[in-house]
Amino acid sequence: MRLNQEQLDHYRDHGFLLLESLLDSREVERMREAFLRDCEVPGPHVVAEEGSAEVRAVYASHHRQPEYAGLIRDPRVLTPVQQLLTDDVYVYQFKINAKPAFGGDKWAWHQDYLAWRIADGLPAPRQVNIAVFLDDVTEFNGPVIFLPGSHRDGLVREGRSAEAKSEQHLDPDDISLTPEQLAEHVDRHGMVSPKGPAGSVVLFSPEIVHGSAPNMSPFARRLLIATYNDVTNLPRPTGEPRPAYVVCRDTEPLRPLDGPFLDAPGAHEILAAVTA
Repeated sequence: MRLNQEQLDHYRDHGFLLLESLLDSREVERMREAFLRDCEVPGPHVVAEEGSAEVRAVYASHHRQPEYAGLIRDPRVLTPVQQLLTDDVYVYQFKINAKPAFGGDKWAWHQDYLAWRIADGLPAPRQVNIAVFLDDVTEFNGPVIFLPGSHRDGLVREGRSAEAKSEQHLDPDDISLTPEQLAEHVDRHGMVSPKGPAGSVVLFSPEIVHGSAPNMSPFARRLLIATYNDVTNLPRPTGEPRPAYVVCRDTEPLRPLDGPFLDAPGAHEILAAVTA
């Protein structure tokens, strides 16, 4: 799976690229099952919605669930990332934002790289995010909204809110754009919301402005986001590093499997190693 020139140009011009139905229904079902298993694993990697037992996010599932260990090496995902970034990349962060039906909360307007620079001392925005739809994403269940081209403006704000809830975890609310900043950037760039069936994938820049509304629908919107980072661009935290489930410590460059993550030669060895 290699991106063609038109796709590369679209990503670089707009800051994101939708690859519709990249993964098939069998693969999606296996990933959904892995998500449900991981929600039952106790630990701080599971983040609940405020005031609720509903899961808001789960971190570092690729360390516990074999399907995700294979996914991050799948050539349909890893090869496009390498085209956009460099051949030598690793997964810097892996999370699944759950956004359950009837109440999954919003994610404030923000740029990812600002959080990583503040919290982890990440030197440069040398990352590519991949967002995998674990459910159908429609206009009704809180899709991610991007401001296309906003990644070319650099960082809109510099610091974090004085009311930040935690030193270890930066919620988008801590680094959100002001209403005036958002209005100015929407006027300049507009808004786009990629939608599609489960198994679709969106690649997006660490500097693109994005956010999402609450999920008022009866349909869940589980979104897997893996962030790949250039191995020459490692974090340089000034204080205590954030936990390994938030910032991955394994910086060995990833190499693509020889086929889809459930069936490729050698995939079973990788999957077995995760559960050993």
